[in-house]
Amino acid sequence: MKLPEKFLERMQTDLKAEYDDFLKSYEDKPYTALRVNTLKLSVADFQKTVDFCGENVNWCENGFYYDGKKGNHPSSIAGLFYSQEPSAMITAETIDIKEGDKVLDLCAAPGGKSTQLAAKLNGTGLLVSNEVVPGRAKILCENIERMGIKNTIVTNMYPEKMESHFSEFFDKIIVDAPCSGEGMFRKDEIAVQEWSIEHTYSCAQRQLSILDSAYKMLATGGQLVYSTCTFARVENEDVAEKFKHKYEDIKLVKMHRLMPHKVKGEGHFCALFEKGGKRKNEKRIPITETKREITNIYREFEEENLNTTLGGVFVSFGDFLYLVPSGMISLDKIKCVRPGLQLGEIRKGRFIPSHHLCMALKKDEFRRTISLTDEEISLYIKGEAISHIGEKGYGAMLYNGTYPIGWYKLSDNIAKNHYPKHLRKV
Repeated sequence: MKLPEKFLERMQTDLKAEYDDFLKSYEDKPYTALRVNTLKLSVADFQKTVDFCGENVNWCENGFYYDGKKGNHPSSIAGLFYSQEPSAMITAETIDIKEGDKVLDLCAAPGGKSTQLAAKLNGTGLLVSNEVVPGRAKILCENIERMGIKNTIVTNMYPEKMESHFSEFFDKIIVDAPCSGEGMFRKDEIAVQEWSIEHTYSCAQRQLSILDSAYKMLATGGQLVYSTCTFARVENEDVAEKFKHKYEDIKLVKMHRLMPHKVKGEGHFCALFEKGGKRKNEKRIPITETKREITNIYREFEEENLNTTLGGVFVSFGDFLYLVPSGMISLDKIKCVRPGLQLGEIRKGRFIPSHHLCMALKKDEFRRTISLTDEEISLYIKGEAISHIGEKGYGAMLYNGTYPIGWYKLSDNIAKNHYPKHLRKV
């Protein structure tokens, strides 16, 4: 790999005696890791379920190294784990997430940190995951769906456009900022080609602008973590120091640097801040619930097919019905890609359940289930029907007899396939 000369010169100046070890790390293969989705199962149960869970990632108790080639494995399809660069796991571990918190992931795609935060919230509170690029926001939605997360709003807005809607609203905020991507060099040749010293400085300006927006949305007494996957001091410590000095009520609590010659990962930087002062009790415009006749259509489906009754605020967008997390403000003028748990679609007075709903429920919450073998799962995710004798109606296909992977609808001893067409493996 040919690295930019100016990058090497700067790293030699910064690292001094450690430079040779840093340079040698580029001869190693990139590390890959997974994070167990504790919304669906414990680490111990995951280790009993699969045979590819390796050494623990030191800074994340539910993170483990593995070979990274399990995207089509049934456990991945069931959302039991999320593949994530090991160094990147430190960001969500640095901030003190408590159940019931209102949390913002301001630069969220593809969803590694959002899904990590959601696991810490454990189905409580509110997580707003924002992504500026529409295509990346779609990928973010798919990952939140696969991991079965109920309490997340996905927005598609520039940070400065969010400020007025969420003024001092969030208890915790993560800013995993767009950066020059030096920590991606070992994995991404394009990152090498696009790098320049000038780019690191322009990134730093953008990062400070994003932090300004985050500051305005952070409640007094709240925490903010800023992170990048670059090694440039101008984007890391310098940005952290400038942000700290700009606001009198901001305290820099600690900073972490993970370097590829010292840890099993590509490298990461993060800084934790706290915002002082007494919290204000601001009045917020509540969200408007959908008409009762629409929710009644869902309730009929629920009574016929589920063993659970979902509570919360129901909102309809077009023909789709969503369950919005408690504590969310009015969605008016907020560009929202997914306003919570997508329950399903209403077609001509009938309710068609969404894949998100299936992935968010546990085995015992379905009235009907079918346990599939690995061979049958392979057929199911290709869109094929499965022969089965049982009660008519909607039910969940299960991996390992326990974990939902998608809907079926049984009729005439045929379980019709309701696995989403865009996810099917042909």
